[in-house]
Amino acid sequence: MARPGVPDSERALTREGAAHFEQTARGLARILDAPATLLTSPILRARQTAALCGAAWGGIEPRLEPALASGSVDDILAALASHASDGSVALVGHEPTVSHLVTQLLSAHREAITFGVGTAALLDVTSVARRTSHLVWFLPAQVTEALGSA
Repeated sequence: MARPGVPDSERALTREGAAHFEQTARGLARILDAPATLLTSPILRARQTAALCGAAWGGIEPRLEPALASGSVDDILAALASHASDGSVALVGHEPTVSHLVTQLLSAHREAITFGVGTAALLDVTSVARRTSHLVWFLPAQVTEALGSA
């Protein structure tokens, strides 16, 4: 929720939001091995979200990636290209950019993929340069949160 006098980029997760995402992060860690790299937007809420993911995956340290805050899919793809040979990469970013990124990687229609708060997807990216991948799974936050509380 926006607070007067606090820029959006400096808004922290609420206590309730952090508690919900902590469960979501535990759910993700139950179904997905820790990524080789965890990239996060430098915006505060994303950094806090990435820290919860990193903790759930056994203490992975998130790395700041300014492209995730730029709003540009091309910038994010360029950043991803530099990590392509590192193994799996997890991203913590913002809407609507994450939806646009996934949609382009899947060569889908622009409205095909929409991420809500805490939604997660796993893509097997064949080529960042050619923007080709396939969707392994797509889970709304309610599912990953339920997995984290099980």
